[in-house]
Amino acid sequence: MRSVADRAAGLLTPEAVRLDARAAGHDDAVRVCGQVLVGAGAVEPGYVDAMLERERSISTYLGEGVAIPHGTNEARGLIHRDALAFVRFPEGVDWNGESVTVCIAIAARGDGHMEILAELAQVLMDPDKARELREADDPGRILALLDPRAADEQPTDPLQTGQGHTV
Repeated sequence: MRSVADRAAGLLTPEAVRLDARAAGHDDAVRVCGQVLVGAGAVEPGYVDAMLERERSISTYLGEGVAIPHGTNEARGLIHRDALAFVRFPEGVDWNGESVTVCIAIAARGDGHMEILAELAQVLMDPDKARELREADDPGRILALLDPRAADEQPTDPLQTGQGHTV
């Protein structure tokens, strides 16, 4: 079974990362996320309505200020390719009484939909990782945080990390 890191490597691109989005409420936030997926060519515009329908049937709020909006199973035909979108709302969005600052929108055609949801939930439920996602200011950092292998690949030599300089 491929990990979320393996899947995310091809599903989330820097172009699908928005770090400074605004939304009037959680429906508006879901629309913003859906439009990122539409703009990436991953879904038809009608998929956004399916994301709203899913949200009305069951909240996609995970905790730690994170939600994972996605469409209904019936809307899979509106998906061109599996994709993720990362959208941060620095001012927060009211999500049925909870404040959400990070949304990871999901478009998945096949049976991997639940696998992606479960693995993302596991990654995002780490309070430290969720905090870092809320604070990261670079799309590359977002990609690295969602890839558990990234921590293993970070250079530890002070000269490689830039921490070994003298003042």
